[in-house]
Amino acid sequence: MNEKYEPLFEPFQLPNGDVIDNRFVLSPMITNSSTKDGEVTTEDVLYHERRSKSAPILVTGAAYIEPYGQLFEYGYSVADDKKIEGLKKLAQAMKQSGGKAILQLTHAGRFSNQAILDLGVVYGPSLMELNVPVKHQVLPMSKRKIDMVIDNYREATKRAIEAGFDGVEVSAAQRLLIQTFFSKFSNERDDEYGSKTLEDRSRFGLEVYQAVADVIETHAPKDFMLGFRGTPEETRGSDVGYTVEEFLQFVDALESIRPLDYLAIASWGRNIYKATVRAQGENEGEYVNKIVYDHVKGKIPLMVTGGINTPEKALEALQFGDMVGMSSPFITEPDFVNKLKAGHESDITLQFEIDELEDLKIPRAAFKDIVRMMDYGEGLPKETRDELRRMAEDKE
Repeated sequence: MNEKYEPLFEPFQLPNGDVIDNRFVLSPMITNSSTKDGEVTTEDVLYHERRSKSAPILVTGAAYIEPYGQLFEYGYSVADDKKIEGLKKLAQAMKQSGGKAILQLTHAGRFSNQAILDLGVVYGPSLMELNVPVKHQVLPMSKRKIDMVIDNYREATKRAIEAGFDGVEVSAAQRLLIQTFFSKFSNERDDEYGSKTLEDRSRFGLEVYQAVADVIETHAPKDFMLGFRGTPEETRGSDVGYTVEEFLQFVDALESIRPLDYLAIASWGRNIYKATVRAQGENEGEYVNKIVYDHVKGKIPLMVTGGINTPEKALEALQFGDMVGMSSPFITEPDFVNKLKAGHESDITLQFEIDELEDLKIPRAAFKDIVRMMDYGEGLPKETRDELRRMAEDKE
């Protein structure tokens, strides 16, 4: 191994006592290769089996907790007990090389494009009129609907435990339901879940987290992990949906309910791991990752993500984090970490040829609707994204 990359291979002890032998994480990436009703397919299993050695922690793509929260047409569902058997196969495939398999629990809220197309309805904190993917309304959630969604998270956590996952991740990243309650841009309620105070904006996310934590306490093995993924700041020009300081107060509130096994920070765009604070204040212009890491270091393991697709970027990102999350690079280079450890970094390539599909276990016609999201971060070369785009057309 090239000695400059040794920090990426220093062992790290997780809060549950387990020790991982390097700092890489396979971050969430939906292949969009499940069935229309969210059943895990053989292609899903083979894809994750091939990547079981990619990192010591592996997080699934978004598993939707109810149909109204479905983002991708062919994503995983964890919305009913019929999905447990398929999820068991997925967990076993991910864990077969000793890695820890984490199921990401997601409700896309107003961003639930597939729910709009299939059901004609999406929910959010407040009434909104939107035009993508078709003209539609976002209906404000009643207290009864809020309670139902919290229960959906509770039941999804039980299914993840029964399916044999090593943990769950609650995702509240950009535009997902929990995030929209926290943001003053999308939350215009005037009740206890409204935008008047930080406490009220935090309430829905904290109640979801409490429900998930309660299930883990009652039903899960002692070393079962609970992670949280969020976007630390939201701005539109000079307008602020929430600040990084408010986000960190929210993280502190999560921690007071049940200590986090990790915090992952995520957003869209190029080289997000180098994003700087935009909101005016004492931290304006500082690296977002640094502000978060300074706050949680030694308390909560921090996973940094966003545009990390070379060994050099991974090393740079690790300055302000404990673990480095990558998603797109593991599509075409599942052996990224192993090659780096063996001193063969020059053999790492993010491009692929069609005749490599069998070895890479990339599902044919996968990544429908996903490649356009890859375009934001440019984690894969344009030639590779274009080839995945062409393959996805076969699923139309």
